[in-house]
This record gives sequence, C-alpha cells and structure tokens, in this order.
Amino acid sequence: MKRLFIPLLLVLVSLSMSAQQAKKWYENIHFSGYGMVQYQASDQEDAKSNSFNLRLVRLALEGRVLSDFYWKAQMQINGNTYDPDKSKTDIRLVDLFGEWQKYEFFKVKAGQFKRPFTFENPMHPITQGFMSYSQNVTKLAGFSDRTGEQGSNGRDIGVQVQGDFLKNSSGRNLLHYQVGVFNGEGINQKDRDNRKDFIGGLWVMPVKGMRLGVFGWTGSRANVGEKNRYALSAEYASNDWTFRSEYIHSQGWNASQTSDKADGIYVLTIAPVIKNRFHVKARYDLYRDRAEWGSAKTFYEIGADYIFNKNLQINVEYARVNDRNIANPDKHNYNLFDAQLDIRF
Repeated sequence: MKRLFIPLLLVLVSLSMSAQQAKKWYENIHFSGYGMVQYQASDQEDAKSNSFNLRLVRLALEGRVLSDFYWKAQMQINGNTYDPDKSKTDIRLVDLFGEWQKYEFFKVKAGQFKRPFTFENPMHPITQGFMSYSQNVTKLAGFSDRTGEQGSNGRDIGVQVQGDFLKNSSGRNLLHYQVGVFNGEGINQKDRDNRKDFIGGLWVMPVKGMRLGVFGWTGSRANVGEKNRYALSAEYASNDWTFRSEYIHSQGWNASQTSDKADGIYVLTIAPVIKNRFHVKARYDLYRDRAEWGSAKTFYEIGADYIFNKNLQINVEYARVNDRNIANPDKHNYNLFDAQLDIRF
C-alpha cells in the first residue's frame, strides 16, 4: 500500500502544481478593445461627401507566459479602412506576436506587429491625437503604402530586437534602439520575392519627455522593386502638452511606376485647456508623392477633444486642404470636417 501511496501522492502534487500554474496563466489573460465612430464631411468640388463611418473596431487578448514572455493577439472586425472599396467588410488578424522581455536592454519580438519605423506608427489610434495618422506615415510606413501593398495598419511579419539602456543618475534611460527583419509584404502575407526588409531606429532621451530619433528602412516588394526610406523624428510630451514632428523621405517606385521619390512632414501641437480632460490642437500635414510641389497635398488642421473618462472621448476637427494633384487649379482647395467618438473597454 505504501508503495502505491507515495507514487500516487507525487502524481497528485504534480497535477495540483500544474493546475495552479494553468490557473495563474488563465487569470493573467487580459481582454480589451475599442471602437471609433466617425462622421466626416467634405465640400471638395465634384466629390462632395458626408457620411457616418466605423473607422476602427478592435478586439484584443494579451497576457504573459511565466514572467518574462509577453504575447498579444488582436483582431479588426470592421474590414480594411484603407481599401478603396469602403464597403468591404471582413475579419482581419492585425497582431499576433510574442516578446521575450527578461532584459530591459535586449528584448526579442517575433510574429506580426508594428514596423519599427517613426514615432507615430506604433501609437494607439486614439492617443496619436488626430482624425487620422499623418499622410507621410500613412503612405510611407505601411498603412496605405505607395508601393501598393494591401492596407496593413503599419504592420508586417518578422523578428525584432529592441531595448533601452544608459541610465542617468535618476535611473532614466537615455538611449533606445530597435531593429528588425520583415517579409516586406504587409500583414498576413508570405514573402513573395524572398528578399527581406530591414528596419531600424535609434533615439536619445536627453530630458524627461523628449525623444530625438532617426530611422532607416531598406527592402523591396514584389513587382515594384527596391525601397529605401529614412525618417527624422522629434517629440516632447510632458505635463499634458505634446509637440511632435517627423520628416520621411522615400526612394523607390510607387505601385503605378510613375514616381521614384516621395516625402512628407507633419508638425503638431496638443495643448491642455483642462489638464487630462480638455485639449485644443493644431497640425500641419504635408505629403508629396513625387517629392515635388506639384504633387503636394497639405492639411491645415485645428481641433479639440474632450475626455469624459478613460473609456470615453470625443474629438472634432476642421481642416483646410490644398491638393495640387487635382488637375484644375481652381479646385485645389476645399474644407473637411471630422468628428469621432472613441470608446474603450
């Protein structure tokens, strides 16, 4: 009996420990999501519009396996908002990755996630501050990319290492680096030309709230050819004030093979009227698809937001748009109004 009891006890202890570990893993899973309801109106001649829209609807699961491994899976359920066919709806996987985070100065991420290019690209759509990401980020960081890849919300499949180091006397890191290798085709796509994209960034944080960064990207896309891009970025965010500007330059053909170069810059300010509650904002947003003024599209934006609580926010914006790509010079300028209700859960 004793011979049977001891092995049985060991089995029960093992099962109990496994059950406890499983319970801890289960309890560590976090479910979240958000929705962005939009109304937008434009008086552009020959293209007037006004419409309600579900800009984004996302559901996410995230958690940890042991203490050093973080994972996340995120679905977009309202379709591809960057597809020209705005009526198209589907369910899309946008994030699926795991990251080993044992060391602050050396973390390894693998899967599908945001490309490590520019400050704005990795930002949450709500907290980036405006009715949409800037034009240069949208066109040159893989949202509605000029190379013609499918709308990918700034993401790709690959492996990345990143970290923070060089602490000052107060324990704050002064340097950050990130570098990754990717398919170069966007989300949910295998590499079609077997040539990888290499993307990296380095920034310094000389004072609290300030980041000064440089980014580089070299790679290719099937049927389009090589692409080489760099970005210069600056941000100061402190005491509920935000100042941010980024310039991006791209060399490499667009999808129609009509332009080898493109560039763009934005400059923005977000200022508190009531701290952490009510803000006013302004943005200058320029993109040139041929890196020349004849292809310039510029948004001059002003707006405001009101944060009711961490789960509910409303935003309004007005933009004067100058689009020199329109053939008739008399139609270059038009007005745009945007209002959005953001819900987190």
